[in-house]
Amino acid sequence: MSFLINNIWLVLFVIWGIPLTWFRSRFRKVVYNTDSWIINIKPVFMKEIKALFSIGNPGNSGYNRLRNSYRIYLSVYLLLFILYFNFGSQAQSKMADEGGKVSVGSAIPGFSSKDQNGNLFDISSVLGKKNLVIYFYPKDDSPGCTKEACSFRDQFEVFNEADALIIGISSQSVKSHKEFAEKYGLKYTLLSDEGEKLRKLFGVPTNFLGLIPGRVTYIVNKEGKVVYIFNSQTQAVQHVEEALKILKEMK
Repeated sequence: MSFLINNIWLVLFVIWGIPLTWFRSRFRKVVYNTDSWIINIKPVFMKEIKALFSIGNPGNSGYNRLRNSYRIYLSVYLLLFILYFNFGSQAQSKMADEGGKVSVGSAIPGFSSKDQNGNLFDISSVLGKKNLVIYFYPKDDSPGCTKEACSFRDQFEVFNEADALIIGISSQSVKSHKEFAEKYGLKYTLLSDEGEKLRKLFGVPTNFLGLIPGRVTYIVNKEGKVVYIFNSQTQAVQHVEEALKILKEMK
């Protein structure tokens, strides 16, 4: 029961997606004049879209009913999608801030992992010496993650002046991190979290129906306490802006 409650949006998408898929399959077969199921995976859409938004066929009531049913199920599915982004993602963000394993005021947990150079990095080596900006991101070299990483790179000296160490964490390999860092000239530490042990240790949530690892930044003071958490999947660059704002307030 708890799984259903925690994943209610995923459940709704699956349940509503079953009849939607059935109506879409029937509609595509009619539009493309075929009985083959292969039409459902063919990357052809324009004829389907034109038929979906056409006035209809006065002489074919069966076709009109099929098209209207498909319209209704598709409209509700899109509405669920919009509601998820407006309310479901906000709820996940609130859960991450309030119910995560690491929260504001808590001590940062001990951990170690290999960096992009294959060296073992232990968080205890910097605790008490530096402010820490620990940011979890979904994937090396993806558009949003690249913007975020390069924004941290561009503000690297500003973070140095704030006596802050930047640590990026994602589940890709050491080799992937090395290529990512070299491609964009990233001077800060990237840790490989293969198996997502660190993500689970911090309680970093997933987004987009659990399909994409969350993007969360933790600001840690020199006492090893978390002073701020910023959670946003889409506002990648704002993670850097929020981190700098908090570090300035800590001076």
